[in-house]
Amino acid sequence: MNKAFFILVIIGVPLSVIGSLLNWNFIMMFAIYCVTIISLANYIRRSTESLASVVGDTIGGLLNATFGNAAEIIISFFALREGLNTVVISSITGVILVNLLFAGGLSILIGGLRYKQQNFSVFKARHNTGLLFFAIVVAFVLPYIFSSRINEAKMQVLSTAFAIVMVVLYLLALFFKLVTHKGVFTGEKKEGEEQEEPEWGKGKAILILALATVVLAYISEKLVGTIEPVGDALGWTEVFIGIIVVAVVGSAAEYVSAIYMAYRNRMDIMMEIAIGSTVQSAMFVAPILVLLSYFFTFLPLVFTTTDLVAMILAVLMTMSMTNDGDSNWFEGALLIGTYIAMAFGFYLL
Repeated sequence: MNKAFFILVIIGVPLSVIGSLLNWNFIMMFAIYCVTIISLANYIRRSTESLASVVGDTIGGLLNATFGNAAEIIISFFALREGLNTVVISSITGVILVNLLFAGGLSILIGGLRYKQQNFSVFKARHNTGLLFFAIVVAFVLPYIFSSRINEAKMQVLSTAFAIVMVVLYLLALFFKLVTHKGVFTGEKKEGEEQEEPEWGKGKAILILALATVVLAYISEKLVGTIEPVGDALGWTEVFIGIIVVAVVGSAAEYVSAIYMAYRNRMDIMMEIAIGSTVQSAMFVAPILVLLSYFFTFLPLVFTTTDLVAMILAVLMTMSMTNDGDSNWFEGALLIGTYIAMAFGFYLL
């Protein structure tokens, strides 16, 4: 899998630069940019995992918070700069749906085809799903309720307040999980179990992280420039592009990791990737984008009724599937089916 990503990077990056300079067909360039961003995101994920093994879980958790959703943040940043607020707000919805329903469902399906039943920690799963449900209700539903009763200026103040509160709560959640209650979440090391060695050393991981992030920023800027012409040519709305295309591209490396962990029957790690990264998107990425929007056109933290219903249903579906501490392939199929049904609905909006 890593060799495939390497090949895509060494082919995709030069093609992205050359195609941009020579003004190649924008639909073809859109596809090249997407594939290249997915490959670069994989290197960012691997470098942060290597650094986490070297510097420890606490700092590693902060690194993952900062760089784990780098592709999503960078793409959304340039979309904000271009005034594509609908794409940005839709991509937040899309990431939640992709991680919970598509990535989680596909991981459970593939793992379940290899193992008749797979087990994971109910406590960890309930903690993450509960935190996610809290984030959606507090950070997303409440601003929606208040938005009909206050003017635009007050909505800006309210969105900023909610964003700051959610970022602080997310950092406290990291502190709770990685410091004060570290033993509860990491568990004790089993006898005879070897400590996992980092893939890369500290210096190499930092270098790869820096290079991948810089190149990712360049290609993301080019990708955002093709969104409107591609949408017009293919009949895609900004809502569909944000919820499906940007969300899938920005989260690709994460769900590839989740599938790989489920295939190896490491379900606790799979759940942490699928659900934990969704918590990160809701409580950290979305509020950060709201704060960054002060430099451009302000992004109010207000979702449509359709977005909210879809996100709440996704969380409730995930909670029902993870409530018993075991999974099978049919549960994965149910999650994927739900995602496909929602994707068709958003396409037809």
